[in-house]
Amino acid sequence: MDTYTYRIGNKIYVNLTNRCSNDCEFCVRRTDAFKDIGLWLSREPSAEEIINSFEDLDSAEEVVFCGYGEPMYRLDVMLEVAEYVKSKGKPTRVNTNGQAALIAGEGVPERLCGRLDTVNVSLNATDAKAYQQLCHSEFGEKAFYAMLDFAGECKKYVPKVVFSIVDVVSADEISKARDIAAAVGVELRVRHYVQ
Repeated sequence: MDTYTYRIGNKIYVNLTNRCSNDCEFCVRRTDAFKDIGLWLSREPSAEEIINSFEDLDSAEEVVFCGYGEPMYRLDVMLEVAEYVKSKGKPTRVNTNGQAALIAGEGVPERLCGRLDTVNVSLNATDAKAYQQLCHSEFGEKAFYAMLDFAGECKKYVPKVVFSIVDVVSADEISKARDIAAAVGVELRVRHYVQ
């Protein structure tokens, strides 16, 4: 049976799709780190199926759109579920590669307004070439610039925007990432690599 929602601690995660425009070197999909949960989908769920799969939503601290794929491939479904979650008074977050304009077209940040409380954008590298070498985006190096633009636009519509970088890069790269985040005007979170 497909897993549409799963819990880690007090957070509920929503697994919308297995599609992704990236094939990152460090991605948990490569190790199947969550194999005990089973995040590979045989088909993509509807908003109704996701909503019906929530268990104990009342006790959740936050609902996060993050599974084995890029949530922006299922933008309409994500927004419908986010509206439901917000109607229950729960904070919402999306973890994304930031390539929304390349995946779903222009105007995505505005559509997130009132539906998402936090947008976490995976920065992963500090220049387009390094990003492509690490993330292998189907969009090539323009994915890096689309990501930066997306984060900057999201600041206008979403209360909290964060860049994240995995600690598989050097301390110098993390320092450069801090500079990029500061230039865009968002926070930086250094995430630990999950093996």
